[in-house]
Amino acid sequence: MSKIGFIGLGIMGRPMAGHLLDADHELTTVKRGTLDETLAAKGMLELDGPKAVAEASEVIITMVPDTPDVEQVLFGEGGVIEGLQPGTLVIDMSSIAPLATQEFAKRITEAGGEYVDAPVSGGEGGAINAALTIMVGATQEGFERARPLLEIMGKTITHIGDHGAGQTCKVANQIVVALTIEAVSEGLLFASRAGADVAKVRESLLGGLAQSKILDVHGERMINRTFDPGFKIKLHQKDLNLALEGARSLNLALPGTANAQQLFQACVAHGGGDWDHAGIARALEQLADHEIGSR
Repeated sequence: MSKIGFIGLGIMGRPMAGHLLDADHELTTVKRGTLDETLAAKGMLELDGPKAVAEASEVIITMVPDTPDVEQVLFGEGGVIEGLQPGTLVIDMSSIAPLATQEFAKRITEAGGEYVDAPVSGGEGGAINAALTIMVGATQEGFERARPLLEIMGKTITHIGDHGAGQTCKVANQIVVALTIEAVSEGLLFASRAGADVAKVRESLLGGLAQSKILDVHGERMINRTFDPGFKIKLHQKDLNLALEGARSLNLALPGTANAQQLFQACVAHGGGDWDHAGIARALEQLADHEIGSR
């Protein structure tokens, strides 16, 4: 049993914290209004701020939206670092900038803690089912300390390398996911506009080389018009910004990533920042003046 501070109880953070509680760990979080009833019933407690959470914890897990949010939680006024206990394991499971992650790791290490970046892939479903893919940047010792907790929340846990390597892997993941969602959108849009039964097209493609989890899950979303978020467009847009910023520093061209980012931006312009990222299909539908599945 570990005393864990879990900061960031959003769409994915809530079920992840629930799995840790189910495994008999003691969890605290930052007071943010009304605590989720399920987590409260399992024994999760609220404390006044990140400093208080750190003072009560052997492990800190952060699962917040963006780089500035992690920096604020860890190093802002009343932040984790002010209450950090010697030897505390800090696991950031957010998706943030790799270079900033390396700096955060340095500061936590200098303060006497152990830092692990462990961003995740799998969306809300993966979080609910404890089936997340977790990409880890850490020292070997940090990875071994974190692994038993990560295995409670995820299915595939890979130690990629030192600090920042987990975040680099997550950026690569988000490039592949965005471009694949776009490809599925274009394929289904083409089939639909040509008059084919798009549900049967998807069924056929799932049996061939085009098969993918994205075609399975997000293709179904596009056909059924279910765009409630498992992962929001505005968050994926943030991740592609990290990719493009990194590409500039590496003198690297990522034309497909830039195009996907523009399509996400078109969705945001139409009020779709909170749509599921499968909603990228809506931007393509606007250009075609045709909705997937319509006749």
